[in-house]
Amino acid sequence: MMDYSLSGAFLVGLMGGVHCFGMCGGLLGAFSSQIPAPARHDNPLAHRLGFLLSYNGGRIASYTLAGAIAGGATGGLSLLFDAGHLTLFLRFLAGIMMILLGLYVAKIWSGVVFIETLGKGLWRVIQPFGKRLLPIDTRVKAILAGSVWGWLPCGLVYSTLTWSVASANPLDGALIMLFFGLGTLPALLSVGVAAKSLMGWLQRRAVRWLSGALLMAFGVQTLYIGVAQLG
Repeated sequence: MMDYSLSGAFLVGLMGGVHCFGMCGGLLGAFSSQIPAPARHDNPLAHRLGFLLSYNGGRIASYTLAGAIAGGATGGLSLLFDAGHLTLFLRFLAGIMMILLGLYVAKIWSGVVFIETLGKGLWRVIQPFGKRLLPIDTRVKAILAGSVWGWLPCGLVYSTLTWSVASANPLDGALIMLFFGLGTLPALLSVGVAAKSLMGWLQRRAVRWLSGALLMAFGVQTLYIGVAQLG
């Protein structure tokens, strides 16, 4: 289950790059425009990359924290309720979400993005903290801004977070969201020609269908284990 979840989470992050680029590209562009000019002896590319990695490091740290909280919360509930029944329910939930994410990656059905509405209230509370960091002229501020950015409502994030919930373990939940975040890095670090090439590759039908099929296979496998436990 954990092997499937980690590889599946990374695949969702990687193949969801088109969604990430469209949803977060503007925000990342706004952050990038505030990167201060490098010192005379600094390498401009290394200077810019350092800030971009700081933004994304903060974002992925927030994903990892959310995964730890989600996994820890259900782990705590398993101490209060019948752990067997709870684990079985969460396994079915994870399997269903894997299949739905596979349909999204294959561009067959995009219903998972509607989950974004669940986080709008939380985002309204967190968003003002990001504005207080302006101007973002240090890497520490970039990390903090990225950590705020990580709570932006996103259907892919919330869907993958259900796998952390199903893990019922804070460490496993954190690892699942860490791998998801690492999968999103190529899309959000690429610029110019590299970005166009990556987006073109991600949108190839064969790539989308193969990735979607893998995720759905993970989901079916997870559901099969659950059905076997019922038997």
